This record gives sequence, C-alpha cells and structure tokens, in this order.
Amino acid sequence: MRTRFDEQLSLLNRELIEMGALCEQAIALAAQALLTGDTKLAGEVPPLEDEIDRKERDIESLCLKLLLQQQPVARDLRQISAALKMITDMERIGDQAADISEIIGFLGGRTGAECAHIGEMGREAIGRVTGAVDAYVKRDTALAAGIIARDDTVDALFDKVKSALVAMLQEHPQDSEYALDILMIAKYFERIGDHAVNIAEWVEFSATGMHKGESAL
Repeated sequence: MRTRFDEQLSLLNRELIEMGALCEQAIALAAQALLTGDTKLAGEVPPLEDEIDRKERDIESLCLKLLLQQQPVARDLRQISAALKMITDMERIGDQAADISEIIGFLGGRTGAECAHIGEMGREAIGRVTGAVDAYVKRDTALAAGIIARDDTVDALFDKVKSALVAMLQEHPQDSEYALDILMIAKYFERIGDHAVNIAEWVEFSATGMHKGESAL
C-alpha cells in the first residue's frame, strides 16, 4: 500500500514541476512579446494557459485521491496540502500571463520597451517564479526564503513604472491609452510576483510545517 502511495506522491511531484515549467514558459513568452511587439508570439500564451488549467484539474484530482484513498502521515499531508495551494497560485500566474498577452494586441504596434523599468519588472517576475519552482524541486527552504525576502523588489519596480508613465504623460498627453495598457501589464507582473512568493511560502510549509509564523502542523 505504501509503495503505491509513494508512486502517487512521485507523480504529484512531477506534475507540479511540469505545471511550474508551463507557468515559466507562459510568462517568458508574454514578457518577450511585450518588449518586441510580436503579437504572434503573444498568441502562443493562451494555449499554454489552457494547458496550465488542465494541469490544475489533474493535480487537484490526484491530491483528492491521495487524501481519500490513502492514509497520509503528517509530512505527506503537508506535501499534499501545499500542492493544492500551489496550483491555485500557478493557475493565476497562467491567467495573468494570458492577460498580458491579450493587452499586447491593443498596443497598436508599440512595445513595452518605450516604458522604463517594465522590462526589468518582467524579468524580476520571471525570476521569482523560476526561483519558487526550483525551491520546490530541490526542497530548498533557503531558496524559498530568499524569494520571500525579495517580496518588495517587484513592488518597488511597479512604483518606478508608474513614475515613468506619469513623466511620459506630462510630455506626451496623447499617450494616455498606451500608458493605461502598460500600467495594467505592470500590475499583472506585480501580481505574478506575489503568487511566486505564495508558492515559496508553501514550499517552506511542506518542508517545515510552518506557514507565515503559524504553529507547526
């Protein structure tokens, strides 16, 4: 019985890693399309979002089977519970990458490269997600803690993007629609960063039983 359970836990681990890789790919494509204005590239993101959604359903189903059909001990229960939380954040990352790709189609051929700091913000969000997934793969709580400690980095870049857009509008008030689109994209990058921090916190929980200062499970 335990052998079968361990096999299913290994499958859960592989599925989570694959879902995380899809999220990384979706964000990277959206960020690249933003900086190059490549709408064809942006069009590759929605199919990835659909695949991420399917992964979420598959992982959720597997977790429920593990909970209902097996008798997980405390450590196993933490891993399954963390997985259920993580896939929610990963699914939202996929949604937001798709939202960014959709907005790119409204830029009328303009690119995010015209706005200072938006490219840096995208790279930071991608790095945050990559780090959180790596922390899960390696069961590396120090790496997870590093992701959490950088929580303010994306927020600070968001403030810089807003300031750059204000300066742009003061000089070119006709660019209000472009500025609003870029501001929305920046907000999505900020949310992606927040979701990556959530994932890192659940990595810590799966390893230690501690989450946001709560008592150990």
